[in-house]
Amino acid sequence: MGGDKVDGAALRAKHRERLAADRSPVTVLTGGTPEELGKRLCEAVVPKRPPEMPVLLKPNLGGFNWFRDPAKTGGDDGVKGRITDPEFVRGVVECLKARGHTKITIADGFTGKAADWVRLARVSGYGAMAKQEGVALVAFDDDGVFDVQGDQPGKPLGITGIEHTGVPTLLMAKVLAEHLDHGLYLSLPKIKAHRFAVFSLGIKAMQGSAMYSDAAPAFAQKWRTHREIDKALKLVAKGDPKAREVYVKSLEKFAERIADILELEAPDVVLAEGAPAMSGDGFTKLIPSNENVAIGGTNVILVDRVGAQYLGFWNNAALGAELSGHKTSPLLEVAAKRFGVDITSPKLAGDGAELLAKPRTGRLIAMAGFELGGEPPGDQADPASLPAQLHAAKLAGEPPKIDGKIDAAWAAARPITFATDWAGRTTKTPTHVRALWSPSGLYFLWELDAASTFTDLKQPVDVERVDLYKENCVELFLAPDPANRRRYFEIELGPFGHFFDLLVDRTHKPRSDNAWSAGLTIGTARDEAKQRAVIEVAIEAPDVLAALAAGAALPIGLYRMEGQNRRQYLAAFPTRTPKPNFHVPDAFGTLVLDP
Repeated sequence: MGGDKVDGAALRAKHRERLAADRSPVTVLTGGTPEELGKRLCEAVVPKRPPEMPVLLKPNLGGFNWFRDPAKTGGDDGVKGRITDPEFVRGVVECLKARGHTKITIADGFTGKAADWVRLARVSGYGAMAKQEGVALVAFDDDGVFDVQGDQPGKPLGITGIEHTGVPTLLMAKVLAEHLDHGLYLSLPKIKAHRFAVFSLGIKAMQGSAMYSDAAPAFAQKWRTHREIDKALKLVAKGDPKAREVYVKSLEKFAERIADILELEAPDVVLAEGAPAMSGDGFTKLIPSNENVAIGGTNVILVDRVGAQYLGFWNNAALGAELSGHKTSPLLEVAAKRFGVDITSPKLAGDGAELLAKPRTGRLIAMAGFELGGEPPGDQADPASLPAQLHAAKLAGEPPKIDGKIDAAWAAARPITFATDWAGRTTKTPTHVRALWSPSGLYFLWELDAASTFTDLKQPVDVERVDLYKENCVELFLAPDPANRRRYFEIELGPFGHFFDLLVDRTHKPRSDNAWSAGLTIGTARDEAKQRAVIEVAIEAPDVLAALAAGAALPIGLYRMEGQNRRQYLAAFPTRTPKPNFHVPDAFGTLVLDP
């Protein structure tokens, strides 16, 4: 490095030699908090260096779509779960400080405006964490916009010796160049599936530091690394038969360019955070892992190889069928070939290595229009343990007051509890339902545990909410005639009082009558601190009342839809369809009206 130029040829030679020779084990740790995992992984993997050596930490901080309003999205701010947990980074900082390091900088790239970077630092928690730990937090991206005071750590520097690579106009942030020259550079990516790259770990993280001189500002040119994807996605949207071929080629081209950047900017160490790791698409649909893990090593290619196996994207035949033979991410394949790294059987260390002893299911939602893995696998509930009936006690006195409060009238009703999804798998989301009846009304009380607030509160509660099923709600299907369970009433109820009701008749066309009214009175209550909600309802529609008689056994379905990033489709009487589907009359249970 000299002046405003970086010696690209020297960096490429240095990194090629090091990665080709590095066959050190990859460490997999499990258990504990993100902070504990970060500290333990740093202690196990990061080589000791003189305390005066500066250290650069590059988390995945800019890898998300955009900010969201938690009040409208069930607590999802659009950032958490997509980026490296700041507490994991805190653990790494604590490890380094314990070794005597005092010059520690956290940095990542971002394509937003300066005000957006400030907002990201606040929303993500990185700003507060960095201040508490006394370390610098800077953006790689500076065209006279970010970090313009002091020594301008994000200043883009030109790179020599890259004219014949796939990234001839690449620039490098000054702070990164300095640490590659005389410091310690640690990459701290989030372990997650990625809608384009298949998965995102250390290699994909190279995109965060990319800047190009093709146009100003340089930090807004990151898209040039994957510039062919737009054409591919337009073909996908049109259903063009050549779409997949163009898509795969764009991914392969992206992989080659990322390998070019890796040659220049290979980190000394990768400490990947999976507390939890995320399957899905990496942005909108997030499916957390069952355990907290951290994966680290000094060879970014081998770390990514182990991370791919943990996510289920190594030697995945289903993935190969979708991506023209690529059974893992082309980014991993191209990097391994470029650096001559054997990724067949990497050495493992750490208490989490046993997680890789058995094949793991890869769950991916890809931009190309395909999905792998479906819903997270869970243990099948014992059929004998599942409810088959809900008994409705006959009211002996006044009906309950419909206000979301559980009054004395409900003491006579025997609840059923279910925590199974539509496929009959166990979950950690219990639902309790009770029922009462009288000749003048049918009453239900739903108690929802592990409840979030995924509800559009701008929608009024005094008119029908047509798209309520897309948010948190419970659903009640009731067939008034046991001999014809294909004709039933559908009632959807939200935890804030929203509702939708209709008549479904699968024997005739049209199959539904949205004008039908259940004659509802709804009361709700919520305790967000305890993640609990209550939905209470009285049903007084004449055609429902006509079906009520002592000893009657009416077909009934009881369901619940919960959450956003990890959407759950829960069922008291599982339908066991390939994909979530509640409209399976043959799977209904029975509502018994006690005398």
